[in-house]
Amino acid sequence: MLHASSVFGSLSASSRAERLDTLDLGEGRASAIWRNSHDRMRYERTDGHTFSCYLFGGDGTRRVDAGSIQGWPGALCIMPEGASSEWEITDSFEFVHLYVSDHELRRLFSQTFDRDARLMVIPETTFDEAPQLTAALGRLAAATRSGERLLAEQALTTAVGHLFLDPRYGGEKAVTLRGGLTPVVRRRLVEFIDASLDRTITLQDLAALAGLSEFHLQRMFSVSCGVSPHGFILNRRIDRARSMLAGVQPIAQIATACGFSSQSHLTRMFKAVTGTTPSAYRGCIVSN
Repeated sequence: MLHASSVFGSLSASSRAERLDTLDLGEGRASAIWRNSHDRMRYERTDGHTFSCYLFGGDGTRRVDAGSIQGWPGALCIMPEGASSEWEITDSFEFVHLYVSDHELRRLFSQTFDRDARLMVIPETTFDEAPQLTAALGRLAAATRSGERLLAEQALTTAVGHLFLDPRYGGEKAVTLRGGLTPVVRRRLVEFIDASLDRTITLQDLAALAGLSEFHLQRMFSVSCGVSPHGFILNRRIDRARSMLAGVQPIAQIATACGFSSQSHLTRMFKAVTGTTPSAYRGCIVSN
C-alpha cells in the first residue's frame, strides 16, 4: 500500500506499534489507526506526507530531537516528506495517521486553489492545536474503524482543505517561479480538459492550446500541476465518475460520459486509481 520508507512502513517494520485498522483510499492516500507503548522510534527522510492526531493518551510521548516536548490527546503532528524525527513513548496511546503522497498533495493544492504546485509548502509541526483539522482527522479515524470509504474520503478532503487554509501550515513559498505554465495558460488547459472529459484528449490538443511543443507541454504541465497531463486527466475523469455514481445512471453510460471506452475500461481504471470498483463505490454511497 505504501513505500517501506514511509512513516507507515517504518512503524510496520521497526516498532512495537500495533496497527488496529487501515483504509487504502487510492491515489497515494491511506489512513491507519495505531496503538503503541514503551517504544522508541526514529524516522529517516520519510517518503510522503503524514498527518497525525492523538486519539487517546499521548502525554507519555516525547519528541526527543525537539527538546523532549510532550504530546496530549488531540495533539496534531505534521511530518512532511523528507523529514526526520526521533520519538520516545513511555505510556500507551492511540493515534490516527493520514498518509498522502507528495505528487497527490501537490495535485490537490494546484486543483483546489488554482495555484502552481511548486508554491505548496508543508512545514513540519510537532504537537500543535488545530481544532478544525484535528476534528476532520477524528472523523477520518471513525471512518477508518468502520471501513466506510466514502466518509473517509470526505474527512480527508475536509482535512486537506483546512490544512491549506490555515496560514500556519498550508502557506505558499515566496519564490520566483521559472518555467512551468503561466496561470492563464494553466487555467485555460484545465477548463478545456473539464469541458472535454467525454471525448479523447490528446497531448497535441493541449500543446496547441498552450502554444508549446508536445515535449515542453508535458514537462511544464507536470511541473505546474504536480502530475502529468495523463495523470491529471485520469483523475478528473475518476472525480466525475465518483460524482455521477451518486445518481442512478447506468455505469456503462457513466463510462461514456467520463471518456472511457467501455464499462470494463472504467472499472479497470477506477479500481487502479481508487482501489475499489464503481459498483462497490456506488454501494458505499447508497449505504451511507
